[in-house]
Amino acid sequence: MLNNEINELREKLDNAILRNEDYSIIYNISIQLDELIAKYYRESKVKSVKV
Repeated sequence: MLNNEINELREKLDNAILRNEDYSIIYNISIQLDELIAKYYRESKVKSVKV
């Protein structure tokens, strides 16, 4: 589930860069992507501790 969101945002970021979108748009997408990746690793760490 989180993987899909990360992949979608990564694709959105790639497209924004290719289209030379405004820097603020690229930056905001990048921040969102960073937050999702951090959330993914936090959840993965919790799962590995529980196992």
